Amino acid sequence: MAYRSTNPFTQSVEKSFDELSDEQLQARLQTAQACFTDTWRDHGFAQRKALLKRAAGLMRERQQALAELATREMGKLIAQSVGEVALSAAIIDYYADNAEAFLAPEPLKTDKGQAVVESSPLGVLFGVEPWNYPYYQVARFAAPNLMAGNVVMVKHASNVPQCALAFEQLMLDAGLPAGAYTNLFLSKDQVAALIDDPRVRGVALTGSEAAGAVVAAQAGRNLKKSTLELGGSDAFIVLEDADMARAVKQAVSGRMGNAGQACTASKRFVVLDAVADEFLEQFKAAMARFQPGDPMDEASTLAPLSSADALDKLEQQVQTAVAHGAKLLLGGQRVAGTQGNFMRPTILADITEDNPVFNEELFGPVALFFRVPDEAAAVALANHSPFGLGGSVFTQDVERGRRVARQIDTGMVFVNSAAVSLPDLPFGGVKNSGYGRELAASGIHEFVNKKLIRVA
Repeated sequence: MAYRSTNPFTQSVEKSFDELSDEQLQARLQTAQACFTDTWRDHGFAQRKALLKRAAGLMRERQQALAELATREMGKLIAQSVGEVALSAAIIDYYADNAEAFLAPEPLKTDKGQAVVESSPLGVLFGVEPWNYPYYQVARFAAPNLMAGNVVMVKHASNVPQCALAFEQLMLDAGLPAGAYTNLFLSKDQVAALIDDPRVRGVALTGSEAAGAVVAAQAGRNLKKSTLELGGSDAFIVLEDADMARAVKQAVSGRMGNAGQACTASKRFVVLDAVADEFLEQFKAAMARFQPGDPMDEASTLAPLSSADALDKLEQQVQTAVAHGAKLLLGGQRVAGTQGNFMRPTILADITEDNPVFNEELFGPVALFFRVPDEAAAVALANHSPFGLGGSVFTQDVERGRRVARQIDTGMVFVNSAAVSLPDLPFGGVKNSGYGRELAASGIHEFVNKKLIRVA
């Protein structure tokens, strides 16, 4: 039973689920293909919109139950789980309301005849999704592609199977036909077989670099479109003219949201010498105030990590960093004497380029602190990373913030805020953080055929 809910706080196993047999997988794929060819692609935008709007409404009606399920499965603070459900419903609504306009025919200027580019669906799409945002990650893949006329099959992370089933049930209860949205409990071999199957026309993955490399290579061998949203090590630049109170507040939320388990979390804090001591003093004090507790309790401020393995890995990364010369300014170890996979909020400084963590992603409440002499050095350090997902710049000079943002090699940069995700903001990165975009208008154009029709 590879799919298992283990509560990160109580560490008790709640439920287990078997992987599908090969025969069951083939039956589900056949149903999805039939749904696309016989039903879903022929639905008009109005029909698809009505069904997706109903799904968003059901998500809001079930908000508390869905949130509690996410907290039990992956450990998120309950208030943050509630927020995730609300954001997911907003994403579904956004594409239901805007898909038709986003995919409207595009007339072309041409000297002879008439020409137009029309968008048509590809067919069955396969998504491989992670555990850290079990509804949001799925919503941003499923909603645009369903509205575009594709059907989607989703292999969710093995530690959030109840969230996976709950999302599928939402779609069924909203009235989507069988095969429009399909949850799959699969083995690695079955994932590979599904990518190879000619009925699957595109693949999207959100996950690790290693998983992304495997999926992209296999999709490429099959000449199939793929998108990847992978890891990140976002730089958080504080210039000497920053509003310090705002910068510190955003630094804490940027590092500690979802217990630090976010690809777009602020991870490398790059602060100009002129204000480094002031920032560090306030940042350290704020990080030290977090207290572990039951994530279902609204009073808790520090959530457990998603699993014992995640805690072991993060603690080992910190120990390795210190062994290679990093200075431990705060935390550095798990919380002893309490249940749950808790890691103390941690700050590491004096990280040199030969330190292993310099180029690693730390997925949890661990901040890397760097002092730099000037703006140019801040930009150079921000870009000295294999990742290129997001970043932040803090300055009271907005034009300066824009100028610095343009120099940072990432898919997203936020001026005077930590990273934020909204339905109408495109999401994605460059370099080892992947390729392709989700959300906004960009998110619905990844898996459609942009067909030219010219009339002489």
